[in-house]
Amino acid sequence: MATQTSSSSRPHAGARILVVDDDADMLRLLSLRLQGAGYEVVAVGSAEAALAQLDVARPQLVLSDVRLPGRDGLALFDDVRARHPSLPVILLTAHGTIPDAVEATSRGVFTYLTKPYDGRDLLEKIAQALALSAPAVTHAHANEAWRASIVSRSTRMTDLLAEAYMVAQSDASVLLQGESGAGKELLAQAIHRASPRAAKPFVAVNCGAIPEALLESELFGHVKGAFTDAVSNHKGLFQAADGGTLLLDEIGDMPPALQVKLLRVLQERAVRPVGASQSIPVDVRIVSATHRDLESAMGTGQFREDLYYRLNVVTLVLPTLAERREDIPLLANHFLDKLARKYDKRLSGFAPEALRALTTAAWPGNVRQLFNVVEQVCALSTTPLVPLTLVQRALRTPSTQVLSFAEARQRFEHEYLVGLLKMTDGNVADAARLAQRNRTEFYRLLQKHALTPGNFKADGAPGDDVADERHE
Repeated sequence: MATQTSSSSRPHAGARILVVDDDADMLRLLSLRLQGAGYEVVAVGSAEAALAQLDVARPQLVLSDVRLPGRDGLALFDDVRARHPSLPVILLTAHGTIPDAVEATSRGVFTYLTKPYDGRDLLEKIAQALALSAPAVTHAHANEAWRASIVSRSTRMTDLLAEAYMVAQSDASVLLQGESGAGKELLAQAIHRASPRAAKPFVAVNCGAIPEALLESELFGHVKGAFTDAVSNHKGLFQAADGGTLLLDEIGDMPPALQVKLLRVLQERAVRPVGASQSIPVDVRIVSATHRDLESAMGTGQFREDLYYRLNVVTLVLPTLAERREDIPLLANHFLDKLARKYDKRLSGFAPEALRALTTAAWPGNVRQLFNVVEQVCALSTTPLVPLTLVQRALRTPSTQVLSFAEARQRFEHEYLVGLLKMTDGNVADAARLAQRNRTEFYRLLQKHALTPGNFKADGAPGDDVADERHE
C-alpha cells in the first residue's frame, strides 16, 4: 500500500470530497483512504444521489466512477459542470472505458485514473485539483469577519462568496454586476476585508450621485486655486484609498470625458489633481459596480471599450433576492433583531403567514427593499409577533388570504347589503326593490347580517319602514 502523506502537511486538509461509486466495497475503501488523508468525505452510490448532495454538501471536488447505474459518470460530470463550472471532477475508469475518460478530459474533467488506482497518485491528483478550485465557504465559516455582513444560506451566494474570496487574494480588478439593492457594496467590502489590503482604507464613491463638474475633483483631487472654490489643496478619493480598495459604484453612469481620465489613471497608476502639473503615484485596487448592461452601453458608445476591459478582469454577478428566496427568512429575522434594538422594541419574530408573505413577494428592490419593509413593520408593530397585515401594508400589496366559498359569499352579501342601505338612506322598501327581492326575504338577510336599517338614515330618525319592520 502506498505511503500516505500526513494530513497536517496537506494544504487542503479538511476539504470536502463527494465520492460516487456503486460498488460498496470500493466506496468504503475510497472513503477510508481519503479520510485518512485528512479530507471530509460524502459517499454516495449513484449519480442521482450525487446531484442531490451537490447543493447540500457543497463539496470542493467530485471523485466518481465512470460506470454507474442509470446516469453514468460522464453524464454526472456534464450536470456538475452546468451547475458549478469551477468544481473539479476526477473520474475513475476501468480499461474498457478509457477512451470515454480521455474524451471527458477534453471537455473539462480535471483528470482520470484507471482501476486499480495507485493511492499516492490519487492523493496527488486530488491535491492538484483542490489547489486550482475555489475554497469552500460553508455554514461553519458563516461568522468569518471578512463576510460577516453578508447574511445568507443560499447555495448561489455560497458559490459567489467562494469566488469572491479567491479573487480577493489577487490584485485583479473586479466588476460587480447586479440589480440595485442586491448588495454590491457589501460584497465589495467583503472582498476588501478578505484581501491583503484589509488593513488599508476601503473607500466608496457613487459615480452617478456626484455632478460631473465635481466628480473629477472628488476622484483625483485638486490644488489650491484650480477653480473658484478651490481655497486649499484637496486629496481625491484615489489618494484617500492609497494602499487599499476603491469602489467605483454605478460606474456605468460615469460621464465619457471622465472615463478617459480614469483609464489614464489605471494605466499609469498615478493621479494628477485638477490644476496640478505633476502626477502622484497611487496603489489602489479597483472594484467597480453597476446595475447597467455595460456591453450594451459600449455598443451605443456610452461606455469605453478599453476602460471596460481594464475594469472587468473578473466579473461577479449578484443574484436578485427573488433568486435566493431561502435567504429571505434569515435576512428578515436578522434585520428585525437589529431594528428592534434601534427602536427599543421587544419583537420576537414574524407570524408564520407574515413570513410566508415575505418569502413569496416580488422584491423588485432586492435586499434594500426587504430592509425597508422590515424597518416599517418594526416601527409600527404593537405586538411581539409581527402580523401579516403589517407586512402586507409595508409591501403595498392586497391581502392574499384565500377565503372559502361560504366565507366569500358571506362577505359579499354583507358588503352588498350595506351598499344598498347606504344608497337608499336606510329605506328597506327601496333597497329590496333594487335587490329584486321581496321585503320579507330582504329583512331575513338583514337579520342574518345583524344590520339595522335605521342606522343608515342620514338623520338617524326612524322612518316609515319601522312599523313595517315590527309588523314583519
